[in-house]
Amino acid sequence: MIGSVAIAHELWVEPLAYQVDTGKPVFADIRNGQDFKGTDLAFFEKRNTRMDAVFGDKVTTIPGRMGDSPAIQFDAPESEGLLVIAHEAAPSNITYSEWEKFLAFAKHKDFPLAAADHKAAGWSMEKFTERYTRHAKALIAVGDGEGADRELGLEVEFVALTNPYADGFDGQMQVALFYQGAPLPDAQVEVFDRAPDQSVSVTLHRTGADGQATIPVDDAHTYLFDHVVLRPSLDAGETPKSPVWETLWAALTFAVPQ
Repeated sequence: MIGSVAIAHELWVEPLAYQVDTGKPVFADIRNGQDFKGTDLAFFEKRNTRMDAVFGDKVTTIPGRMGDSPAIQFDAPESEGLLVIAHEAAPSNITYSEWEKFLAFAKHKDFPLAAADHKAAGWSMEKFTERYTRHAKALIAVGDGEGADRELGLEVEFVALTNPYADGFDGQMQVALFYQGAPLPDAQVEVFDRAPDQSVSVTLHRTGADGQATIPVDDAHTYLFDHVVLRPSLDAGETPKSPVWETLWAALTFAVPQ
């Protein structure tokens, strides 16, 4: 895949309904695109390393059939509560054909030292490769939706500290961002806000010293929170075609009830 195709493409889990009744089917797309608009990806086993449904303390692997679309299909629990879908995608590579596109990506995703680090490492500025992985969660209300998200061990992960479906939710969505199990401070959180008329606005926020951020959200809107970690690849320089960079993309999707 050429860099111009995937420079800033997010991947997220998008339920067809963010509120479902107990025991009823849950359908969710795995979507890839920009500005909270994208292409639905059918289920292919080799593209996924994790696809779980988390309900309270119970973690269940979501079965998939080759070619399923929506890619995620299973039945909701028979009791009410907060259901979390956790999805991690297998590593993929992109090749940057132009240095300027890497610079644009680094600026967009808040990597101010990337260009200098790249040059200092002596890596080529033409046709260099990046490996990327995706680490996505979605919050779904089953019945009343009461309950709490928790850290699930994704390599980079949003954890919702407030529940948008709970009674008394005040429109302030608090999240924590973790990388390799530790809070990630002073990190950019890109927020995609889809209004009922399907228009999308984008705002930038930052985590504090504790790796947490509080982001105002509106009733009847749907949200995608996005963060990207950029790090040198462990196999950089092993061969001319080895990836020199690795990106890890975290995503969290949810909807605020009317």
